[in-house]
Amino acid sequence: MNETLADIAKKVLSIETLETRKMDSLDFHDVAVWQVKKALEAAYRAGAASVTTSTK
Repeated sequence: MNETLADIAKKVLSIETLETRKMDSLDFHDVAVWQVKKALEAAYRAGAASVTTSTK
Protein backbone atom coordinates (compact mmCIF):
# COMPACT_ATOMS: atom_id res chain seq x y z
CA MET A 1 0.00 0.00 0.00
CA ASN A 2 2.75 2.48 0.91
CA GLU A 3 4.43 1.90 -2.44
CA THR A 4 1.17 2.57 -4.29
CA LEU A 5 0.52 5.77 -2.32
CA ALA A 6 4.07 6.99 -2.91
CA ASP A 7 3.68 6.28 -6.63
CA ILE A 8 0.42 8.26 -6.77
CA ALA A 9 1.96 11.15 -4.82
CA LYS A 10 4.91 11.28 -7.18
CA LYS A 11 2.97 10.96 -10.44
CA VAL A 12 -0.13 13.00 -9.63
CA LEU A 13 1.03 15.52 -7.03
CA SER A 14 4.72 15.83 -7.99
CA ILE A 15 5.73 14.98 -4.41
CA GLU A 16 9.04 13.11 -4.41
CA THR A 17 8.55 11.26 -1.12
CA LEU A 18 5.93 10.82 1.58
CA GLU A 19 8.62 10.53 4.25
CA THR A 20 8.87 13.35 6.81
CA ARG A 21 12.02 15.35 6.22
CA LYS A 22 11.60 17.88 9.06
CA MET A 23 11.82 20.94 6.82
CA ASP A 24 8.75 22.97 5.94
CA SER A 25 9.95 23.53 2.38
CA LEU A 26 10.19 19.77 1.89
CA ASP A 27 7.21 18.58 3.94
CA PHE A 28 4.51 21.05 2.87
CA HIS A 29 3.30 21.26 -0.72
CA ASP A 30 0.90 23.50 -2.60
CA VAL A 31 -1.41 21.39 -4.72
CA ALA A 32 -4.50 22.29 -6.67
CA VAL A 33 -7.85 20.78 -5.72
CA TRP A 34 -8.06 19.00 -9.09
CA GLN A 35 -4.74 17.32 -8.32
CA VAL A 36 -6.05 16.17 -4.94
CA LYS A 37 -9.18 14.84 -6.64
CA LYS A 38 -7.11 12.99 -9.24
CA ALA A 39 -4.89 11.49 -6.51
CA LEU A 40 -7.91 10.37 -4.47
CA GLU A 41 -9.48 8.81 -7.56
CA ALA A 42 -6.25 6.95 -8.31
CA ALA A 43 -6.07 5.67 -4.72
CA TYR A 44 -9.70 4.56 -4.88
CA ARG A 45 -9.11 2.71 -8.16
CA ALA A 46 -5.99 1.04 -6.74
CA GLY A 47 -7.94 -0.11 -3.70
CA ALA A 48 -10.82 -1.41 -5.80
CA ALA A 49 -8.41 -3.24 -8.09
CA SER A 50 -6.69 -4.89 -5.15
CA VAL A 51 -10.00 -6.20 -3.80
CA THR A 52 -11.14 -7.64 -7.13
CA THR A 53 -7.71 -9.17 -7.74
CA SER A 54 -7.55 -10.86 -4.33
CA THR A 55 -11.08 -12.29 -4.54
CA LYS A 56 -10.59 -14.00 -7.91
